[in-house]
Amino acid sequence: MEYTQLGRTGLKVSRLVLGTMNFGPQTDEADSHAIMDAALDAGINFFDTANVYGWGENKGRTEKIIGSWFAKGGERREKVVLATKVYGSMSREGDTWPNFDKLSALNIRRAVDASLKRLGTDYIDLYQFHHVDRNTPFDEIWQAVDVLVQQGKILYAGSSNFPGYKIAQANESAARRGGTIGLVSEQCHYNLAERRAEMEVIPAAREYGLGVIPWSPLHGGLLGGVIKKEVQGGRRTSGRAADALADPAARPRYQAYEDLLDKHGLEPGEVALAWLLTRPGVTGPIVGPRTAEQLQSALRAVELKLSEELLASLDEIFPGPGPSPEAFAW
Repeated sequence: MEYTQLGRTGLKVSRLVLGTMNFGPQTDEADSHAIMDAALDAGINFFDTANVYGWGENKGRTEKIIGSWFAKGGERREKVVLATKVYGSMSREGDTWPNFDKLSALNIRRAVDASLKRLGTDYIDLYQFHHVDRNTPFDEIWQAVDVLVQQGKILYAGSSNFPGYKIAQANESAARRGGTIGLVSEQCHYNLAERRAEMEVIPAAREYGLGVIPWSPLHGGLLGGVIKKEVQGGRRTSGRAADALADPAARPRYQAYEDLLDKHGLEPGEVALAWLLTRPGVTGPIVGPRTAEQLQSALRAVELKLSEELLASLDEIFPGPGPSPEAFAW
């Protein structure tokens, strides 16, 4: 495994991030524990979750699964850089009682304590804001974060799904307060087929020293060889993948992508991850394996070196917006 610093911090993290969103809804507790053990054995030390994972009536279930894994001992908690998120409502379905969601100081305090209890730990390494809260000023958010840092409940704060200007607002607010480190990471939707983050999010993150943590690196499976799997297995795609492939303009791009990598003898999913590891500012993509086999495939991507010729060919199939701000200014 390769490691890097998380943004401008001294925190050293693996170049693959273990995403846990499937733990509970799609992967049972025993298999989830086995995947986490395999990830740790492979050198992955950066685990990502969120308080709402488990979804619906089972919100919080994923954090509980991680907590029961930590409880097995063996320095599991000590070896892991643990990231979770706050924003989504933790109220029961249909319950709209106020102050049980978003980023008010009250909900941040309440949500941290609840996550710590489910996770079975007394601190969170990286506490991330899952979305922008348009109604809560950053001064209030940083005041709440400062208290939690002083209490030793969290060490660093990060954002997720923030536009570039909100990254700037957040860190300028932190700088004015003094003594607050501000955001150290941004978790954004970024992959070969979805490169809008290159317009402003990634430039802002790099300017302010945030590590970039891409989610959905395979674009919902579309970059994982979905067409070939459909043909070989006789399976019909569904959901977002089916909608994308139904687009007459999109399907040829994914077909060209798979054909290119087939010519080079490479696996599409592994190349999609390896490509992200070449991108400036990227700390590491989040991989969310449902099985141990999927984890092994992701691990191979770290050792995969892409040639300049192949990178250029990938740019031709999935062109990015170009340099910022020229891409939208001229």
